[in-house]
Amino acid sequence: MKVMVIVKATKASEAGEMPSEQLLADMGNFNEQLAKAGILLAGEGLHPSTKGARVRFAGKDRLVIDGPFAETKELIAGFWIWKVASLQEAIDWVKRCPNPHMEASEIEIRPVFEAEDFGEALTPELRQQEERVATEAERNAVARGGA
Repeated sequence: MKVMVIVKATKASEAGEMPSEQLLADMGNFNEQLAKAGILLAGEGLHPSTKGARVRFAGKDRLVIDGPFAETKELIAGFWIWKVASLQEAIDWVKRCPNPHMEASEIEIRPVFEAEDFGEALTPELRQQEERVATEAERNAVARGGA
């Protein structure tokens, strides 16, 4: 199963405070362990919400809202995408993770939808389209220097 591991923002991360050299080294070592275990598919830290935007949908209307966003506890400071055997395996790995902030923090784990989760609504044609898009996304990541 794939999971998204979400590093929640803190007041410090939203203020743009950068991690220490030690924390960068510790997280680098943890990421290396994830990669060697064959679990790590992607992962990035995010700039504070002051540098972001939201788009609110209401029917055909779109409203752009510039950051910062008020509720720090609901914001994301970074993420990983992991391929694990179970939610428990992901939990076990997160428990080994260095604290991603210099203060109390939280990491959330959310399963990623798989094709079979959609049942009959995901027709063979839609499944083929999904596979084409995934293949093109992988090409884009390589071409742009990503995964």
